[in-house]
Amino acid sequence: MPRCTPSPRLGIAAPQIGITRAAAVVQPAESGAGPIVVLNPRVTDVSEESDEQYEGYLSFFNVRGKVSRPLRMTVETTSLNGATVTNVYQRGLDRLVKYEIDHLDGLLYTDRMQSGVLPIRVEEYRQTGRAWAYDS
Repeated sequence: MPRCTPSPRLGIAAPQIGITRAAAVVQPAESGAGPIVVLNPRVTDVSEESDEQYEGYLSFFNVRGKVSRPLRMTVETTSLNGATVTNVYQRGLDRLVKYEIDHLDGLLYTDRMQSGVLPIRVEEYRQTGRAWAYDS
């Protein structure tokens, strides 16, 4: 079963560092995987199947919140040479890419949490002992 361990260094969106562009970079945790660059992303399809996992945000470093996201999504982006590229992301990688796209849209993971559900403290999150896990 592939594991995708959340880390505060997995991605960054341009607006987070004061750049007003629709650009983000995601670095998958898998060794040897290169960065994923998304420019002008547009989500064109999402699976009906979803799961709920804990997410965090560097600015809220002491809490984590459970967020439901689709298990697969299709994203159109612009390549560095200006061509339109379509990629399908799934089982964890889609979560990371969508998380960064949300930043481009001015959303945080807390905006995606169920109404009335509050984030939990990192100490409590660590007690769950669970990294993101998906069936192959």
